[in-house]
Amino acid sequence: MTASPAVARWRRPFGEQPLLAAVHGALLLVVTAYVFVIIRLPWVGDLGVHAATVERLRHDLFHPGNPMVDSATDSPYYSPWMVFLALVARVTGLGTFYVLRIAAVIGLVLLLTGIWFLTRTLTRHRAAPPLAILCVLFLWGTKFFAWSGFLGFTSLSLIVSYPSTFTLALGFHFLALLMLALRRGAATGWAAYLGLGVMWAVLMLSHQFSGVVITLGAVGVLGGARPWPARATWLKLGGALVVGLGVLALWPYYSFFSLFGIGGLEDIHKALYVGLFPKYCLVLIGVVALALRFVRDRRDPLVIWFALAVAMVVAGAVLDKWSYGRVAPAVVIPAQIAAAIAVVESGRKVVRVLLGAAVGAGLLVGVWGQRDALGFILRQDALSTHITEGTWKPGGTYWWTTPYGKYGEVFMTKWSSAQKLPAFGFYTVAPGYPDFFLPDEDQRLDDTARYFAADTPRRERIELLHKYDVTWVLQKADEGGLPADDPALRRTATGPGGLILYRVVG
Repeated sequence: MTASPAVARWRRPFGEQPLLAAVHGALLLVVTAYVFVIIRLPWVGDLGVHAATVERLRHDLFHPGNPMVDSATDSPYYSPWMVFLALVARVTGLGTFYVLRIAAVIGLVLLLTGIWFLTRTLTRHRAAPPLAILCVLFLWGTKFFAWSGFLGFTSLSLIVSYPSTFTLALGFHFLALLMLALRRGAATGWAAYLGLGVMWAVLMLSHQFSGVVITLGAVGVLGGARPWPARATWLKLGGALVVGLGVLALWPYYSFFSLFGIGGLEDIHKALYVGLFPKYCLVLIGVVALALRFVRDRRDPLVIWFALAVAMVVAGAVLDKWSYGRVAPAVVIPAQIAAAIAVVESGRKVVRVLLGAAVGAGLLVGVWGQRDALGFILRQDALSTHITEGTWKPGGTYWWTTPYGKYGEVFMTKWSSAQKLPAFGFYTVAPGYPDFFLPDEDQRLDDTARYFAADTPRRERIELLHKYDVTWVLQKADEGGLPADDPALRRTATGPGGLILYRVVG
């Protein structure tokens, strides 16, 4: 007697329905967790400069100036994605941090559906896409690690509203659409390819490092295309590239191609090459899965993507180009997706069972390794000392300064406050983040340090305040600068952490 369709779905392949139930349940927990993350929107890392970017664009969409200091310079932070968010802010009247929560929701939805879509183009097994999402989030290592463009569960908790998340999320859709366009061959018209060209340009403009990650993936998709693209298809791809380059060249907010001449990126990225094993050890499971794919197909797109990224990361180590480490997600992501697919698709049952056990164990270890994210979901005292005492410490929101300062007023303050004040529409003398488009960045940093230095004469401090048209000084009592009783200052308010707000009056 022939089994009913429902019974057949349960029997073929063995264990697929229980696996589907398990991964869907886990994915529901993940989405629920990120709902709480988005509500809290932890202020860590680069959130301040992204909020400042929205503030500048909502105030002046066409000539926003520098997002951090009072200077009419271009900035790569003014990307298509941030322009869109500024338009949302202008149309709705919502505050910047509400708009960043909207960005987080859109980014998360695009990310989850993008991983799903890309995985679905590589396999027909229904359990693979949700399992791939879990692998991308948890199959990293045993040590806390967070960086913009890196999609570990804890890292994503911090960067879910960042342009890098949007770029990778949209990039997964881009790769899936490119793969489908190539499969359809002549049936895919010029409009589709030109649209892909514009889409690629948006990715490159929105977050350059993540755009490179997706570009390497696109090369992998092209290298693994079956059947091999016909001449007409290559012409359409060429047209897409020309359109994309045209968009990059015409983008009005900053010169994309000038980014190639920027230096000073290496020291800040050297940390990406330190302690690799505890950060990435679980990815080795995916490397095994990639090896199996390579045996079956020498032109597998995931394998090519992985190999190109490995070559670039290794080149960074050899050439001391530490910024090349930002393409590490292009090493990790194809391995993670390959691991998820191998669990349900490997030919021999014994191989599938062994890989399934390895992936399952790896996910459990990965969940434990990224437990710090619970601090952003539940309570701050659940955070490890690495976060609470290190560079990722959630900072005060500085809302308490807004009843006193007005939009566009300049603050003399130190680095930590300079990272956050521009988020509320203020300027600081020195930028809180490296700004390679700001010609007097070094001078501003030196002047700020000179103002707070113990041996700086009063007259020079006054001159520095006038030089930058400073309205406010924000500092702690022991940080130097003009004394509290100086007639040029008037104490106005006291904030969290011992910060004192002085108005410059003379």
